[in-house]
Amino acid sequence: MRKYTHAIVRKPGKNFAEGITHLRSEKPSFEKALLQHQAYCDALKSCGLTITKLDADERYPDGCFVEDVAVITENSAVITRSGVRERQGEVEEIAKILSNTMKTEAVLFPGTLEGGDVVRAENHYYIGISARTNEEGAKQLSKLLEKQGFTVSTVPVEKVLHLKTGITYLGNRRFISTTEFAEAFNTYQVIHLHPDEEYAANCLLINDFILIPSGFSIIKTSLNNLGHQVIEVEMSEFRKMNGGLTCLSLLF
Repeated sequence: MRKYTHAIVRKPGKNFAEGITHLRSEKPSFEKALLQHQAYCDALKSCGLTITKLDADERYPDGCFVEDVAVITENSAVITRSGVRERQGEVEEIAKILSNTMKTEAVLFPGTLEGGDVVRAENHYYIGISARTNEEGAKQLSKLLEKQGFTVSTVPVEKVLHLKTGITYLGNRRFISTTEFAEAFNTYQVIHLHPDEEYAANCLLINDFILIPSGFSIIKTSLNNLGHQVIEVEMSEFRKMNGGLTCLSLLF
């Protein structure tokens, strides 16, 4: 598995609750989101990462979800183009930062692609075709990845926001998955989540650790029994905005 040394994160803005979500039963608390974001950053540091922490950009209420703006390999970064017009400006600052340390390429109109729809398993990339990522965006990313020697395939995403909302690669040919994607990945060992714990499908593998959202005891026990080092992180306020653990950082 790839070893990570750095992460880019962005603080939530005061208008964080104005971001895009279909979960309107309860607005997130900005104060709690800040505390949870700091705890998330602390967890990344405990995994051995150096953090670049960007200030909030209140032009973009969803801007803390930095994963969506790029797909980073060992060789380059592909700057994405969000399927939501209001988010497309989020790439500018991070693209400049990445261009200082690596080659950058970009998904172009009419393609759309968000990083949350891209799952890597060893040297193969799965791209989710979703409301945020279209066939043209997937085609452009596939060509860029294949030039680097990776293989690529696509997966339809119908019930959740992004592919990573419902499935995560844990190494050793093992995935953790909701019911939506279990069949599509049945050539691997798949850990099936309890229906009440499907939010925990969006977990984050960093080097020797797995970050999971707090409060999901069944999958925590399963991962511990498999020998994983599990770190729990409270994500309640980001969950209200359709966000998860992978969304809040760009790893490289």
